[in-house]
Amino acid sequence: MATAPRPRTTTRDPEELAHRLTAWLDTRLPGAKAVDIRVPASNGMSSETLLFDIEHPEPPLRACALRLAADPAAYTVFPVYDLPRQFRTMRLVADRTDLPVPEVRWLEEDPGPLGAPFFVMERVEGRVPPDVMPYTYEGNWLHAATDAERERLEAASIGLIARLHDQVPATETEFLALPGEGDALGRHVASQRAYYEWVVDGLARSLLIESAFDRLTELWPTDPGETVLNWGDARIGNVVYDGFDPVAVLDWEMAAPAPREVDLGWTVYLHRFFQDLTTAFGQAGLPEFFRRDRVEARYAELTGHTPRDMDFYTLYAALRHAIVMLRVAYRQVHFGETAVPADPDTLILHHGSLRAMVQGSYWG
Repeated sequence: MATAPRPRTTTRDPEELAHRLTAWLDTRLPGAKAVDIRVPASNGMSSETLLFDIEHPEPPLRACALRLAADPAAYTVFPVYDLPRQFRTMRLVADRTDLPVPEVRWLEEDPGPLGAPFFVMERVEGRVPPDVMPYTYEGNWLHAATDAERERLEAASIGLIARLHDQVPATETEFLALPGEGDALGRHVASQRAYYEWVVDGLARSLLIESAFDRLTELWPTDPGETVLNWGDARIGNVVYDGFDPVAVLDWEMAAPAPREVDLGWTVYLHRFFQDLTTAFGQAGLPEFFRRDRVEARYAELTGHTPRDMDFYTLYAALRHAIVMLRVAYRQVHFGETAVPADPDTLILHHGSLRAMVQGSYWG
């Protein structure tokens, strides 16, 4: 991610997409025109984004973002892209919480207009902590901020997760339940096992990932606690900030019912992933930012729930991220950008830290 050219993310022609979007928009808002259509430099690999403005006397939205299911020809990162599920999740969170979720306006389930299902939502202006190069690197706005400013952003961001977990009624998340038997945690982990099997189908398996699954079994929580709506990709790279205050919470495609600690483990580990990359390249990074003990203490203060079994949940986060990284690496192989090494575990960018977590030596 931060150490190599960004892998190819699409096989679609942006100009053709722009033409087809303008034609579709006229069916929803007669006389409207899509203008200033562009693909953001940070376009993701899990789904594609188009940014555009609407030219119309009375548009329901003027500045828009369009989320388009990934093109299967682009060797997708995930096996399924359920845009209606994501659309419904964003509406649920907007209706039931005070989180700043962008308004979702139109859902198009017919793949005809743009070649895949998509939805259109409000575009919120602001700045996002970058993944490439990571916000932990010198030279970006978050690294250059003061300690007090980063503290403000950290506190507000943990507050988003706390309020999400506390405010969405569990009874309204049944449409997000993952398949299988057993409790929410068991289903969540089973879904990741299925994802891993899909990633390595016909390809080299990862002994490291498989050992991480075995270690999870050994660390399995005695009592996973209550099930709440998890954001799924709970990290600051999916938040738009005005200054240091959140103004838009994005990327709900991984949302699912799970114990509270699934989100917390992901938040803690994804920061450590970037911090570890930064120190490996000789920079200090942001060692005090999103520190595990600080995240746990602040969440407990906000919710009254003291996080439990966090060695399990941070390992689970690192394992989930490793499966994604392996798929991204095999995608690069598919497009001729790299080759499979003798040890496929080395394709996982954070294989060293994952191995340390499996061995129980990562957190000291």
